[in-house]
Order: sequence, then structure tokens, then C-alpha cells
Amino acid sequence: MATARDAAPERTPFWVVPVVRGLLALVPAAVITFSPNHSPDLGLVVFGAWAIASGLVVGALSMRLLAARGIRSLFVVNAVVTVVAGLLAVTVPGGLPFLLYLVSVWAAVTGFVELYAGLRSRGRTPAARDWIAVGAFTAVLAVVFLLLPPDAVTAVGLLGGYLVILGVFLLIGGFSLKWAIAPAPAPSRTEQQP
Repeated sequence: MATARDAAPERTPFWVVPVVRGLLALVPAAVITFSPNHSPDLGLVVFGAWAIASGLVVGALSMRLLAARGIRSLFVVNAVVTVVAGLLAVTVPGGLPFLLYLVSVWAAVTGFVELYAGLRSRGRTPAARDWIAVGAFTAVLAVVFLLLPPDAVTAVGLLGGYLVILGVFLLIGGFSLKWAIAPAPAPSRTEQQP
């Protein structure tokens, strides 16, 4: 039986999740941007470290702050996939082909899961539009990495560019959720009667 807590898309402090995700994305973006080395090894280490940290932190925050069980389970799936991809990135030596494959598979799975979560939540939460956009960005990253010619500098640079776009977008979206004016509650039936 569904409770009132399950019907609510998220609790008030959910804005923290996109802000933390945005900050976590900007750190590896800065590392890639300011590093003269755009080797596949750097790409794997930076992606791996970010994925492990992001998956653990965002997964824990989502479990704590998301009230809708179905949406919460989708974000837990994304967190688990992200942590596993991060662990593979930092433990499996594979060079450029592995970087391209790993990022494209990770982006396809997590992008489509987040896109689905956003589409499923449309009209129930203002965060849905951000989930749709982030899911679409990530799915596009999967396609780009699949079609990308094997060039380490381009691949690592695009990963850094994706992380910059993701970080800035999530920070804007998170603070927009925080500062959004909540709609006034509908008057009860007793208040409507003269």
C-alpha cells in the first residue's frame, strides 16, 4: 500500500543531490582541462575516480532524499553501475579501446535510466526536466564515444567537456530547485464551500 511519503517525488532538500553531482563533475573536468597529458591512462584514472566518488555519494544521497520508491531504485541502479564502471576503470589496464568501450557502455546505461526516470516523473517533480536533460546528455556521450575515431586526445577532451557541461547544468538545476517557489496548496473542500 502506497503511503503519502511514497507519492511525493522528493523531499524538500533534494536540491542537494544535483548540486553535489555538479561539484563532483567539475573536479575531474578541471583535472582534464589543466593537464597537458590527455592519455587514455589519465582518462581512465580520472573517469574511474570520479565514477566511484560520484556513484557512492549520489547513490547515498538519492536513497536518503528521494521519496518515490520507483525513482529511488532507478537512481540506485545508476549509482551501482557508475561505481562498477569506476572500479573497472581504475583496475583494468586497457588503454584507449577500453576507455572508449567503458565510457560508452556506462553512458548508454546510466543515460537511458536517468532519461527514463525523468520521463516517468514528468509533471510530478520539477527535477524531472533536469533528469531528462542529463539523461539525454549522457546518452549522447555514449553515441559520440561509440562513433569516435580512436584518438586519445579527443576522447579524453570530450570526457572533460561532458563533465564541464554536466557540472554547470547540475549546479544551475540544483540551485533552481532550491530557490523555486513552491505552488500554493489547493484549497480543501471545506474551504471552497461558502
